[in-house]
Amino acid sequence: MPDWLVSLLHWLAMPEAGLGALFVVSLLSATLLPVGSEAALFGLLKLNPDLFWPAIAVATVGNTLGGAVSWFMGLGAHRVVDKARHQPTELHALRWLQRFGPKACLMAWLPLIGDPLCAVAGWLKFPFWPCVAYMAVGKLLRYLVLTVLLLKVFPGGLPV
Repeated sequence: MPDWLVSLLHWLAMPEAGLGALFVVSLLSATLLPVGSEAALFGLLKLNPDLFWPAIAVATVGNTLGGAVSWFMGLGAHRVVDKARHQPTELHALRWLQRFGPKACLMAWLPLIGDPLCAVAGWLKFPFWPCVAYMAVGKLLRYLVLTVLLLKVFPGGLPV
């Protein structure tokens, strides 16, 4: 493994830097930016396994807050479009999503569609707090399942 990567992983594993970095990466990865938080979480836990529950909590909170930011971005986009068109805007392709309401945010953990789903929930003006609650449950389950599976597949660490 390259020295710079080892240094970066050691820096991320420090509790005082690692959890903060994990929070930022998790928050950014829940926006429309192409960032993945699972690798940061897994790397932190491989280097500092005693941080399992704090790291899961920090990643979940950061990722949920990022989803909430996306929700507000969707709501803001809807308001701008409504103002520009001088009438309410509804996209026909999103009607099926309206059937599910805030429960659709449970799928915010899915790759590719999960992050835009949070913005669409804001666009459709779904209630904020129920959306955030469903986002948090989905993201918590994703982090738990992925982390436990990765730790079982790579119990001694990643192959070099």
